[in-house]
Amino acid sequence: MSQHDCDLLVVGAGILGLAHAWAGARRGLRVKVCERSQAPQGASIRNFGQALVTGQAPGPMLDLARQSRGLWAELGQAAGLQLKQQGSLLFARSEAEQALLEAFCAGRAQEQGYRVELLRGAALQGLYDGRFTHHRAALHGLDDQQLYSREALPQIVDYLARAHGVQFHFSTLVRDVEGGRVNTTAGTFRATRVVVCSGHDYQTLLAEQLAVLQPQVCALQMLRARLQRPLALQHAVLTGLSCVHYGAFADLPEAEAIRVQIRREQPELETHGIHLLASPTPHGELIIGDSHVYGGDVGPFNAEAIDRLLIELAEHTLGGKLEVLERWQGVYGARGPGPFSVLAAAEGVTAVLMHTGLGMSVGLGLGERTVAALLGEGAWPTAQAA
Repeated sequence: MSQHDCDLLVVGAGILGLAHAWAGARRGLRVKVCERSQAPQGASIRNFGQALVTGQAPGPMLDLARQSRGLWAELGQAAGLQLKQQGSLLFARSEAEQALLEAFCAGRAQEQGYRVELLRGAALQGLYDGRFTHHRAALHGLDDQQLYSREALPQIVDYLARAHGVQFHFSTLVRDVEGGRVNTTAGTFRATRVVVCSGHDYQTLLAEQLAVLQPQVCALQMLRARLQRPLALQHAVLTGLSCVHYGAFADLPEAEAIRVQIRREQPELETHGIHLLASPTPHGELIIGDSHVYGGDVGPFNAEAIDRLLIELAEHTLGGKLEVLERWQGVYGARGPGPFSVLAAAEGVTAVLMHTGLGMSVGLGLGERTVAALLGEGAWPTAQAA
């Protein structure tokens, strides 16, 4: 048997690729991972590290997020990840945002079993010594988790290699895949099954097969910052702006009043697709963003005006001035036929793509279900509601 033979070869070491590698290794498969960078550099380390259940739309995404929640807890313990499990806080800044959260708690949350609580009055005042009392209410998502992606992904790589014998080939570009034959800059690999998790790169591999999905790319502006007045934040933070972006809320009748208010008072937020997210790092800093620009490709240039909007929103929400430490552009695959695609691209070759920025929230579950289907243990995951 060649040293490059394996049961499962995964292309890409982002969170989707690692999820599939873990799912295969847990089943005793010989797993190899090829990644063209020296380390994960794509969407999976440029994000907030928020693994949200609360924001997911009822149906497949909510199911995957719930499954992923348990998998994150298991992986976090096994790999020694600094996984925050205190949940998320979604703050209502206006009457319209509060009305939506109240309607969500009274209706969909109960119908679909979202584990949430609405904090008002004394409960809101008790958060972080009253730091957030300038808001009207806060939705506490009890099932939400958060980690620091740029440190967590290398830890997961180390854990998979050390505990499960997964072989990683970094700085290795996969040139083409044909059946069980994978041609790379490190030689030819032969694998019983190949899973391609190549993120927003739709041209290097399987270009014709992926073209039928008509996927786009989303670029977003993000920051790492430090509050001048320290805040030992332990929750992922969102605002009512997220209610017009996330599927759990966006189709509720009350969301339209928020859209009208945004268009009347701050139309630039809608123009640039801005909704505030903030995540704590283990080092007392915050990851802050983001904006959304969609297209077939994205330019490399960030707009200072967008960063200023993000900073102003964050300073108001967090109740203090920020010192910006880093700025960067996030990029992820977006706007395909659904929130994700699992595509039988060729004999023995499966492509798995996210079409939203929710890979951290659902990726572990998606990897588990795809590998199970490959081995005949379950149905193929689909983005369509049953």
